[in-house]
Amino acid sequence: MISEKISSQFLLDEKRLDGSYFLNEYAIHSRKIEKHRDKCVPLHEIASVFNPPIFKRQFCQKTERAVQYCQSSDVTNALEGSNVYINKKQAEKVGAIVKENQILVTGFGTIGNTRLVNSLSDGIAYANNVCRIETNPDKLHGFVYAFLSSKYGHAQLNKNASGSVVRYIEAPGIKKTLIPLFPEPKQQQIHNLIMEAIELRSESNQLLSSSINYFKKYTTDYIHGRFVSRKININQLQDSNKRLDANYAIANQSIYKSFIKSSNASISIDEIASGIFIGPRTKRNFIKKGIPFLSTSSMQKANPTKADKYLNKKLALSYMVESGWILTTRSGSLGDTILVPDCINEYAVSEDAIRIVVKENGSF
Repeated sequence: MISEKISSQFLLDEKRLDGSYFLNEYAIHSRKIEKHRDKCVPLHEIASVFNPPIFKRQFCQKTERAVQYCQSSDVTNALEGSNVYINKKQAEKVGAIVKENQILVTGFGTIGNTRLVNSLSDGIAYANNVCRIETNPDKLHGFVYAFLSSKYGHAQLNKNASGSVVRYIEAPGIKKTLIPLFPEPKQQQIHNLIMEAIELRSESNQLLSSSINYFKKYTTDYIHGRFVSRKININQLQDSNKRLDANYAIANQSIYKSFIKSSNASISIDEIASGIFIGPRTKRNFIKKGIPFLSTSSMQKANPTKADKYLNKKLALSYMVESGWILTTRSGSLGDTILVPDCINEYAVSEDAIRIVVKENGSF
């Protein structure tokens, strides 16, 4: 049970008497900021905060007249952009295009996820339920982004949200967020660290995209994002595990065969791996604090260290992953792959991620 003393002024200001309103996690963190309101400034005084109007999206193919379109769930993605496109003129007309250094905040479903738009995301479109924040020229957008991403900024966004069944928050509610007025040297230090991180993330995404594009030249049947139809010899069907579905016979086999044909040499992954396995299929009893536990979707986020589930150390040992391992999903969206970074070393990860441990002298 949570217990805490509440000032009568809070009761008068909020006109609420129910304990759950004042003693939930968001309210407790928000109150720590509200107690020092004189040392804070409302977000609307240092930034422009707005949502684009609701619009009917005109989806289209990737052309020069199209622009990438991201939903609110894409805000936390590690990679930039998406494979979905909408009409560029329409996106520009309704103001759906985001600009570099804008701060994006999700206001529907999972409230309070944030993203600082970098040079790679500049010029793509986001859904209308993703709020845009443009700080004033004399304010440090990196500092504001860092605070909104912290538990105190996240708490205020969720406290000010509306709706009892499906919670949501838009620009009018986000504008109320209190931003602390730290000493300028500290704000500058935080801003510099954030901008360094954003620059490194942009560089890593560019290198990853270049590496992925390297393999596309081996796929001879892949044209403009679609596989062309072609004839398949009956012997190939008999050799391919007797599969008749077109996706396997044409798409997957086409990539595999063209890659093998174009490569000088190839080996199977088990030849360079010292272990390929999954985590245990056991009942997981989550606790309030312990070893962070990540789902397969959480491990792919821009900041995978933010876990909302924890296991005790004894149970977590069998789920732990190590830096340098390769994780790839085996259910749901198959084949989503990450290389375990140092920041989630010894985190517990769902058994839905296949673990691939490459030998020290392996080439991967």
